[in-house]
Amino acid sequence: MGHSVTYMGTNVIDMTSAPPSGTPAASPISAAAPEAPAVGDRRRWFALAIVMTAAFMDLVDVTIVNIAIPSIQNSLGATFSAIQWITAGYALAFAAGLITGGRLGDIYGRKRLFLIGIGGFTVASALCGFAANPDVLVASRVLQGATAALMVPQVLSIVHATFPAHERGKVFGLFGAIVGLGAVTGPLLGALLTEWNLFGLEWRPIFLINLPVGIAGLILGAKFITESKAPRALKLDLPGVALVVLGLLALIYPLTRGRELDWPLWGYLSMAGSLVILGVFVAYEKWKTRRDGSPLVELSLFKVKSFAAGIAVQLTFGVFSGIFFMVWTLYMQIGLGWSALRAGVTGIPFSIAVSVAAGISVQKLVPRFGRKVLQAGALTMATGLLLYIWEANHFGADISSVQMALPLIVMGLSMGLIVAPLTDAVLSEVPKEHAGSASGLINTTGQTGNAFGIGLVSVVFFGVIDDKLELAKGAKSAIGPAYVDAFQSALGWVVGVLIVIFLLMFALPKKTSGHEAPDTAPPSDDLHKEPALTA
Repeated sequence: MGHSVTYMGTNVIDMTSAPPSGTPAASPISAAAPEAPAVGDRRRWFALAIVMTAAFMDLVDVTIVNIAIPSIQNSLGATFSAIQWITAGYALAFAAGLITGGRLGDIYGRKRLFLIGIGGFTVASALCGFAANPDVLVASRVLQGATAALMVPQVLSIVHATFPAHERGKVFGLFGAIVGLGAVTGPLLGALLTEWNLFGLEWRPIFLINLPVGIAGLILGAKFITESKAPRALKLDLPGVALVVLGLLALIYPLTRGRELDWPLWGYLSMAGSLVILGVFVAYEKWKTRRDGSPLVELSLFKVKSFAAGIAVQLTFGVFSGIFFMVWTLYMQIGLGWSALRAGVTGIPFSIAVSVAAGISVQKLVPRFGRKVLQAGALTMATGLLLYIWEANHFGADISSVQMALPLIVMGLSMGLIVAPLTDAVLSEVPKEHAGSASGLINTTGQTGNAFGIGLVSVVFFGVIDDKLELAKGAKSAIGPAYVDAFQSALGWVVGVLIVIFLLMFALPKKTSGHEAPDTAPPSDDLHKEPALTA
């Protein structure tokens, strides 16, 4: 259900208040981009509508799936590990492909990669919608994430290449509105499509709805989007991508499968081996830097204390999101027996609160109070979670949507205080020539944390359910109470994660350096790199 208000590593909400003469310094778009079309060219507005529609489709798809998970499970007879991979597989493929997707656009053309991405995303959506079993659905979701990683990084690059500097403030303001709309629309649209059971297709329309949108975007994009490339694009680092994917799979796969297989020895060996693989990746990236200066990850960024701490915050925040939004859905629909529509409507106050607080945070609070706003957000969110734990315990299975509203609003407001200014805080001390690489890494880290958090659900949520049902000798009447107890347990872990986030934030700059238009910066090919979507 949850989605951040930063898009592709760029703080789009903050852009709504940026001066019309340019875009904020955090934008990962290069000053060396091709000259924009003439102001009188109406084609650029069609191009904008197309890429914004694609961005909206991606944003909604991230948030729409969670609400339909119980329906998918019942329909396909999916195991809980398969359910976890339906979400985690997308996040992992998306994270692994983002940086490479950005570089492919720089090398071969952003229009070309955008069309390949949106076409692949549409095909993958059809495969998801017609999946006959959980394995096909998981594989299709992985393909969806990989094609989204080709499509998404091109969006802001196309905007930057298409619009002159004085129009970008207005354009990015529209992006802010799209992001906010996507955050609210996704869960509700997923709930409605699942509840309506169109043509007897149950949950499948949540994926099939992408087909007409994707086909239209493909046809109109080919006609109206102007092609652009980077003048000096970095080389691909496919071995680096392979090492990252292998390392993350070695860590996350045993977490999701271990519970069902009674935690076999190979799972522990695999998780230990993941650290070795990631160590090899770091050594390889150092060698790649010395050899041709085009590593997948710019390791020198981690010498900047605020960036290293910010990456840790982003990773940990991703873990929080992965755990909370998964268990929240299962708690409401399986534990409490609510319909998808009721669960979706219950989440609306949270989404609205995020959007409202995000705008206030970047425009009013952070310029005055700096990182204290982010730290206050972490502590307040922990307070909202503790209130939620108390309510879940006090009201049990009789809790209502109205009673949930208060902790959800507190949590939404708190999340808005964090997610909107976080990218600026992390990038504030990063050299401009590495801004694109840094913003891409921020997003990739967040997606990775999300996948890892979903993997941890096996331990912090399903493990508790197993214990409770075992004590109750599997009695059907014990399922609801077991889910309620597991939800409280998982939220306790999430509170601990937020305390870690709060402590890490002390390494962020007390104040961000403010915004400067990137058009005034010296041209740097690195600024083309890795626009990213922060989750």
